[in-house]
Amino acid sequence: MKKSLTILAVVLSAGLMWSFTNAGKMATKSEKLIVAGVNIGDKAPDIELKDPNGKTLKLSSLEGRYVLIDFWASWCGPCRRENPNVVSAYNKYNKAKFKKGKGFEIFSVSLDNNAAKWKAAIKQDKLSWKYHVSDLRGWSSAAAAKYRVNSIPQSFLLDPNGKIIAKNLRGMKLHLELDKYVKKL
Repeated sequence: MKKSLTILAVVLSAGLMWSFTNAGKMATKSEKLIVAGVNIGDKAPDIELKDPNGKTLKLSSLEGRYVLIDFWASWCGPCRRENPNVVSAYNKYNKAKFKKGKGFEIFSVSLDNNAAKWKAAIKQDKLSWKYHVSDLRGWSSAAAAKYRVNSIPQSFLLDPNGKIIAKNLRGMKLHLELDKYVKKL
């Protein structure tokens, strides 16, 4: 009996020691999640998803440019009504000379769950940029969760260092914000 209690005490001690050791590691990971915010001034969390052809694209590959992360979906009426403005901004600023950075790009994150409808909307709305991604999980999208997206359309403007400098720019607000960073002739 005494031997069994000794073994039990050793096992419990080892278990407690393991728990305390790993609890510290888990807290560190949790702290990193809290630190990686989506507020203005925060470094934008990376997004790595597949494009309509199955190729993996990473948001971080666009560092050095101003980037609009645009959360949308083919089934979203307000998104589809905003798309002509996003197209206009892309056409106006994609080749513009910026004070800092190497241009402007759009990184579209779709909350669709139907690939055919997503691809059709890209074509129909003439979303001509090449950075379209989705995990086709709708509202369960990993990227939407990471960015705390609970309504669409929703957007985040990043500076060339990948920091969030503006959020939810629609209509002329997007153009006016981008104008701040364009070189004047």
